Amino acid sequence: MYGLIVKLAAQPGKRDAVISILLGCVAGMPGCLSYVVARDPTDQDAIWATEVWDSEASHDASLSLPAVQAAVAEVRPLVAGLASKVATEPVGGWGVTRRWDRAMKRRRG
Repeated sequence: MYGLIVKLAAQPGKRDAVISILLGCVAGMPGCLSYVVARDPTDQDAIWATEVWDSEASHDASLSLPAVQAAVAEVRPLVAGLASKVATEPVGGWGVTRRWDRAMKRRRG
């Protein structure tokens, strides 16, 4: 599995608009096991996105999906910057493990 934890800094007053756009492109991303967008309770402009993918290749391929490209273009002027980005190696957890197990069963036929 491949994971990302990203902290974005929205332009002042634009956090909810960025969140809406990020959540709007979630559906239909092959290989995405979990995609969670959260407000930072200590910073009114900060957004955290936590992603879990079946592979880094699936994540990279998602960046060429038309819906994702449109979301990136729409969100770019609303974001002040990328505060942090960390790649992780998820090993499981509630929801992720169950989805991973189902995906593996489908692959095995």
